[in-house]
Amino acid sequence: MHLIMSPPSPYARKCRVMLRETGLIERVEEVQVSSSPLKSAAEILAANPTGKIPALVRADGPAIYDSRVITRYLDDQADAGLYPARSLYELLTLEATADAIMDATVGMVYETRLRPDTQQSPEWLEAQWGKAERAIAAINSRWMSHLTGPLNAAHIAVGCALAYVDLRHGHRNWRAGNETLANWQAEFAARPSMVDTNPA
Repeated sequence: MHLIMSPPSPYARKCRVMLRETGLIERVEEVQVSSSPLKSAAEILAANPTGKIPALVRADGPAIYDSRVITRYLDDQADAGLYPARSLYELLTLEATADAIMDATVGMVYETRLRPDTQQSPEWLEAQWGKAERAIAAINSRWMSHLTGPLNAAHIAVGCALAYVDLRHGHRNWRAGNETLANWQAEFAARPSMVDTNPA
């Protein structure tokens, strides 16, 4: 198998962290490509018609894509139990919340990097940041109990989402007012799987 990815992508990073946490990294080759919403790499288009990263190319079936599909598949392959049946729907909701942070903050990067200055919308940028900001505050106020205990897929998703906010939007200072989550993130970021996949 090989994972088509780009190191800065928080979606790809979720899968890369999962590979390391499940011990599957020896079975999956990471294939780095350069791609953008305006010009997708041929490798990713061959695996995912939408051109989005990541995609997992398998020898025994069609390529699968969307990071949440890939992480579920990897967890199943490793029998790692990172999607435990107990409180599964809470875990999936927390994972979706982390992915929503990624969606909003990746979109902000696209707006400023891919559109001419005269076509950028400050109002749209702030609306996207508002989504991320509310999601971060919700995790800090409502979901911290789900970030304790044994590692699960939601931990990985939240850790990767917050790391991406630091990478691209550090000046926004998401930690202000979210100190409990900030302390959790500092500890999670020190895991070897996170250190090994740090794109900075």
